[in-house]
Amino acid sequence: MAGSLLNGSRMAARTITAIVGGYAAAAGSVSLLARVLPIDRAEATIWAMTLSFLLYAAIILWAFHEIRLLRVAGIIWGTAIGSTACVLLLGPAL
Repeated sequence: MAGSLLNGSRMAARTITAIVGGYAAAAGSVSLLARVLPIDRAEATIWAMTLSFLLYAAIILWAFHEIRLLRVAGIIWGTAIGSTACVLLLGPAL
């Protein structure tokens, strides 16, 4: 019973990390990409938005493929926080 409860809570943590954290990581990463691409701003935004669907799907698939939950959480949440911080440090787009 206790092992089943522990496995269920790990799966819930992995699911939340994959869905919510994956969205945050993909959004932060493509926002940063759109800001640093050396092309027209509208075109960079379109390219980044197109890439975001592929990146989000890849993050979710990887989150359930990787065995170690701590590694999954660290990489996904680290990417989300790091990329969002970089976007904020760049300041407003002109």
